[in-house]
Formats: sequence, C-alpha cells, structure tokens
Amino acid sequence: MLKVRVPRTEDAGGQSIGRIVHTGLPGRHSVTVVRLRNSPLTKPCSVFGVSIISKSVNPTMSKPVKKAAKKNALPVCLISPHPLVLSEFERVLANPDFKTVSRHLESTLGPDLRHLPIPKATVYVVDAHVARPAAGALLSNILEQHSEARIIVVADKFDAAESYSLLQMGAKGLLSYSEAQKQLPRALPLVANGGFWVPRSVLSGFVDSVLAGSHTRRLKVDTAADLSRREQEVLNSLLENLANKEIGSKLNISERTVKFHVSNLLSKFGVRRRADLILLCYQKRSTTP
Repeated sequence: MLKVRVPRTEDAGGQSIGRIVHTGLPGRHSVTVVRLRNSPLTKPCSVFGVSIISKSVNPTMSKPVKKAAKKNALPVCLISPHPLVLSEFERVLANPDFKTVSRHLESTLGPDLRHLPIPKATVYVVDAHVARPAAGALLSNILEQHSEARIIVVADKFDAAESYSLLQMGAKGLLSYSEAQKQLPRALPLVANGGFWVPRSVLSGFVDSVLAGSHTRRLKVDTAADLSRREQEVLNSLLENLANKEIGSKLNISERTVKFHVSNLLSKFGVRRRADLILLCYQKRSTTP
C-alpha cells in the first residue's frame, strides 16, 4: 500500500479545505481529500484525474491526549513566578503517577507571598528564583497553611549558606534546574514518604551546624524563665507529635490559643520551627544525667 501526503488543497474560492492523501496500489490510484469539519468541498479537484472521496474529520481528535492520573497519584503543587518554568515542570511530571496543580506567582514580594492562598498537596515544588526573604515568606506560608507539607526547592544553584537556610526553613529537597529535569520524578515519592533529597555533603554539613549550635541554644533554655503550666502542657503535647487542633481538643482550649503558646515556646527556646523545638528537647533529655 502506497501512502503519500501532499500539501493542503484549496476549494474554488481559494480557501484551504484540508490535505490530499494519495493512496492505492501501483496502477490503481485513488485520492482522498480529508477536509476540516464545516469546510464544504465546493468543487472536485481534477488535477490528479482520479475520483475524489471527501470526508469530514474533527481537528481536535488529532491532538495528543494527556494521560489521566492514577487513582492514588501523588498530589504535587508547582509554584513559580515564571510560566515557562511551570510549563517545564509540567512536562517533566507528565506521568500518571503524579497529579499536578500549578500556581503562578503574580508577585514576588515577601508580604504578598506571606498571605498567598496555597492549594493543598502532599509535595510542593517551589521555584526559588526570588529574593531570599521572599522565598522564606513563601515556605513559611506553605507550612502554616499545610503543616504536613513536604517542600522541594529548585533554583539555579545553592551555596552552603543558602542550603542550610532553606533546610532550616523546612525544605526537604534541593535541586538545580538542570538536575530537576531528570531527578524530580524520583525525588518526589522519596520526599513524600519522609525522606530528604539533598546532596550528602550538604546534609552532613547541615546536621553538623545544627549540633554545633545546640549548645548555645541549650544555654538559652537553661537561663529562660520557667515555663507556665499551660506552656508545659502544650510542650508535652508537641512532643507527642500532636497537631494544633489535637492539642486544643486535648487541653480544651482554642486552636488560636495553642498557636499563641507555641509561639511563646519557640521564642523561649530560641528556635524558629516546632520541629527544631522537638529535636532540642530530645537532645536535652539525652544529655541530662
């Protein structure tokens, strides 16, 4: 069977009606004009000297269809101020294993990012092509709205100080743009299950810096004012890994009051995140005779 595609043909008025597909066996020829829907074939083409068969097709049927996400697909939120970056993330994650939703940042100012509504997802892929304070505001906002969120930060490159700062703010993965093209699909499930996707040297250095600073923080704890009874109850609940709502229910106080006590505890212990507070308390217990 011989099948040859030739350029678009036109009707008597010079309007394009579709492509001519020449098919048939040697010595026996036929030509089929496949025209677009609602484009009438007003005059048969006699150039080929063969019969014309006209049929209508829907042009949208030729478009590639995106594969539907699996029932248990991993929810991923993509956040960036650049539409092209979002498009590239979507291309890399065009896989039924992921259910992606994109959030384009209209502003990269810290105050705007601090109060930005964030869609719910399991893992957030954040394009950190913004000023450092703005990136911190965005990460803090995500974790306040979705405390169980796992965050992967993507940027052009990271130095040691930037890496430690992002990990301190709650990032669980660090990738350069070039690394993200191949590694992001593998990093997402690991980070979603509680792991880290960070170069070993960076993670090792970060742990060393945390341990080195624990002595200074421990001194601040020892010299801080005694905790109130309610603060101690909230702290004990945090060490049980309870969420604010669960703590409020347990202690018969509002979630807003729980947040107030947690904020006071972070200030007294000299840490920025509740995870650091829990780590510090366990370190203190392990070194207490």
